[in-house]
Amino acid sequence: MKVIGIVGWSGSGKTSLVVQVLPILKERGLRVSTMKHAHHRFDVDKPGKDSFQHREAGASEVLVVTSSRWVLMHESREEPEPSIESLIERMTPVDLLLIEGFKTHHHPKIEIYRQTEGKPLLCTVDLEIVAVASDRPLPPLTIPQLDLNDPRAIAEFILVHTGLSPLGGRA
Repeated sequence: MKVIGIVGWSGSGKTSLVVQVLPILKERGLRVSTMKHAHHRFDVDKPGKDSFQHREAGASEVLVVTSSRWVLMHESREEPEPSIESLIERMTPVDLLLIEGFKTHHHPKIEIYRQTEGKPLLCTVDLEIVAVASDRPLPPLTIPQLDLNDPRAIAEFILVHTGLSPLGGRA
């Protein structure tokens, strides 16, 4: 399974890019999954739901199943956050896994950068960033610069970089 991340400062447009690139990759016949790093206060479960009551009563895992999807909630409680590698191992293998966030973890990444945010470029300190997608031209970098407003070009970069393009093999 090929993996590439989309990273950037909060509010930079990571999710917007992922949801623009996903259908383009699917058009190419790829099976794509995503993994998103959420804030510690985020919760998919809500008080009053049966699954919430199961977790509150002490269940280690709760599997909720409908005819259209299922979700497995694992209670970490006193455990440290799992490694990205162990999380990837839990996922069903697909052609490509897009990882949103997890900017301090080890995997190839595309940085989303907006100069108007006034934040520093992450690629200057993170050597695993393989390209920067920006809404404006940047000073010269040693890695490719992509136009944030061109999701097709970004999808093509992902295909080539991961080896999933006709040049690299699959798509």
